[in-house]
Amino acid sequence: MPWNQPGSNGNDDDPWGQRNRNSNGRQQGPPDLDEVFRQVKERIDGMFSRTKGGGSDNNGGGNSVPGGNAGKGSMFILLLVGLGFWLATGFYTVDQGEQAIELRFGKYSQTNGAGLNWHFPTPFESVEIINTQRENTVQVGYREGVAGNKQHVPQEALMLTQDENIIDIQIAVQYDVKDPADLLFNVSEYNSRDLADAVVRQAAESAVREIVGRNTMDFAITEGREQIAAETQSLVQDILDRYQTGINVVTVEMQDAQPPEQVQDSFADVVRAREDEQRLKNLAEAYANDIIPKARGFASRISQEAEAYKAAVIAKAEGETSRFNQIRTEYAKAPSITRDRLYLEAMEQVYANTTKMMIDQTAGGNNVMYLPLDQLIKNQSSSKASNPSRLNTSQALGENFSGNSQGSTTRSVDRTPRQ
Repeated sequence: MPWNQPGSNGNDDDPWGQRNRNSNGRQQGPPDLDEVFRQVKERIDGMFSRTKGGGSDNNGGGNSVPGGNAGKGSMFILLLVGLGFWLATGFYTVDQGEQAIELRFGKYSQTNGAGLNWHFPTPFESVEIINTQRENTVQVGYREGVAGNKQHVPQEALMLTQDENIIDIQIAVQYDVKDPADLLFNVSEYNSRDLADAVVRQAAESAVREIVGRNTMDFAITEGREQIAAETQSLVQDILDRYQTGINVVTVEMQDAQPPEQVQDSFADVVRAREDEQRLKNLAEAYANDIIPKARGFASRISQEAEAYKAAVIAKAEGETSRFNQIRTEYAKAPSITRDRLYLEAMEQVYANTTKMMIDQTAGGNNVMYLPLDQLIKNQSSSKASNPSRLNTSQALGENFSGNSQGSTTRSVDRTPRQ
């Protein structure tokens, strides 16, 4: 018989039995684990057998099951322990950037922030934790793969413009959560995140189609890209707020806007021609801005010179008229003297610019002497420039003087310099 199994005489054959029991036979030390489990099993079996037998012992004829009160106490303890474990399952932790929505029997109860919180465990209450600061990105018109390559989605990207042209537009929408309760109740199955992305994608596609349909193709692919993105963001936010999705649109960025692939080459030729046209216009404007002010300045200068010439001619004519009137008055007073004076002044003006000199010797001989005064002056000026000493006038006159006693009384000599 094993050492831990009781004998027929009621005494325990455990070698430590005498040490664990006192003189009255009560156990002093801690009970054996096998004994505890055996007693718990017997009490549970006795409780079930008492329930089946109407509360009496089948063998004892109505006697109570031994240890019934102890069995009730143990079951109470087990129930308390189980209740404690059940209540402990109500503790949960919310991280930073998250919010917890408590539901009581499926109905909204309250919203808790970051930290340690507690709620009534299932099935009374449940908790849904939603990240409200994470920015999610939705692509419209394309899908970005893991390796960074883009996959074109024509059914989303191709749109019709106001001028009945087809345009290929790709946009990216970034959003976060501003009201987790609206997101949870109005956009179901948020934890899968696919449904929320689908809602934002459909709203963005609808909004960008409406905006593009109000503008021309040239505007959409050139200077209107930023304006279309801003209007699309505003319209997407209005749509999401209208359905109370609790989603906040952060940014809408236009990734690409171009004509369909089938006509891109032709459209590129049109764009290049348009750019060349604009370039030539700019060159023409630059040339016009350069030549027109010059022409205007030249015209203004000619006009001013003409005005000055006009004023000078008028002033000179007026001066000549006044001088003539004055001379006529003097001529009336002394005609002969005035006539001689006018003749001398005229001759003085005529001979003042000539290079010829004529000398007539009518009295005392028939020799004619001529002096090249202009050449003498030029030679004298050049000699002064090369030699500081003065040229001897008598030598110069002797070298250039010649006479002819048998010649005519008058001789004309050209004083132009020789080559």
